Amino acid sequence: MRTLTELLVLVAACGLAFAQSPSTGKPLTEPSAHLSDFQALEFRRYIVKERERKHFTTYFESYFPEALEQTGAIVAGSFSERKNQNGFTWIRGFHTIEARAISNAQFYYGPVWREHRTAVNDLLPDSDNVLLLRPLSPERGVTILQAVDPVLEPEGARGVVVALIFAVKPNSVEAFAKQAEPTFASYRGTGAREAGVLVTLDVNNNFPQLPIRTDGPYLVWLGLLKDNEILEKQFTPVAESSIQVLSATGLLRSAPEFVVLDPTPRSRLRWLSQ
Repeated sequence: MRTLTELLVLVAACGLAFAQSPSTGKPLTEPSAHLSDFQALEFRRYIVKERERKHFTTYFESYFPEALEQTGAIVAGSFSERKNQNGFTWIRGFHTIEARAISNAQFYYGPVWREHRTAVNDLLPDSDNVLLLRPLSPERGVTILQAVDPVLEPEGARGVVVALIFAVKPNSVEAFAKQAEPTFASYRGTGAREAGVLVTLDVNNNFPQLPIRTDGPYLVWLGLLKDNEILEKQFTPVAESSIQVLSATGLLRSAPEFVVLDPTPRSRLRWLSQ
């Protein structure tokens, strides 16, 4: 009788484990319940070997998004940098900063990375340009869209993603964000969808194997655009004008960086008509 009782307890415990998020412990009431509330994010900008970006993208998208999702993390988006033919950028999210250490350990000490790390690392002369960020406020985290549907989206991810990266003076993030709100509204007025407003997460690196930048603070504004016409005729003029306005606040350490990102075929962060 005791053995049967122990078995029932074990079954119940397993059921609870499958019913909760591995990172947050929150109940998973529906299949996509784990795809929200990512409060620690890595904005990772790589330099890929000359003429190898397409190959790196294929490796990355073939092996890593689902393997990372199994650990409780998420690949929120992956992109080719338009002005840098060797630039590859991706955004990784974690539910908490504590989950970052756990998820990264599971992934980088796990079988998928061990199998493919040599081929991938051989294509990366520089992978240390990483900003560790958090949402400016809970509701302004990175938009997590559903995965690209290989049947309904046979041509892959569409649209254009833009990132405005502001190097803010120390202890001035909140003041700068407040002054920048009219500018962010003007971005949305061009037809851009705001996809996140992120600021430096000022904590110690709890997974030192992966370096992060310590020259912050930064604020990053992310937006989604339908196409190049919107980018060139509507968004870019407003963005370039805003750079001068925001630089005049006296709250920045250097000129803002305007990065245009083309979603890779399987990027979650992309333009969807709905």
